[in-house]
Amino acid sequence: MPDSEWVRKICRSFPEVTEDMPWADDLCFKVGGKIFTGMVLADGRFPRITLKCTPERFRELLEIEGISIAPYVGRYNWVTLANSNVLPADELEALIRQSYELVVAKAPKKSVKNKAKKKASRKKTSDKGGKR
Repeated sequence: MPDSEWVRKICRSFPEVTEDMPWADDLCFKVGGKIFTGMVLADGRFPRITLKCTPERFRELLEIEGISIAPYVGRYNWVTLANSNVLPADELEALIRQSYELVVAKAPKKSVKNKAKKKASRKKTSDKGGKR
């Protein structure tokens, strides 16, 4: 069952992801300074999750009980899952990945590319036995 730690692990597995808590109990995962997934920690182990999707997927998801238009950002194809168990784990993981990819595509290219280059450079140095 996908719980809050499972969601966090998936989100943190993508390149250049940071965490932030801009509002009370909302843990947001960002790439390039832009949110791609958020979850409400006050909900406990199986939190509400908000994420971005394609327009086609947006319409499909709204047909599923427990999924609704996200407040404030719904017009940009964001949905909220009533809890992390509304969908099977593999479907939820695919949605989180898609949200990440959609946000990366719109994120400022310079910041994401520069961070990725720096990370790759550090990895090459450490692979050669050099210092970080």
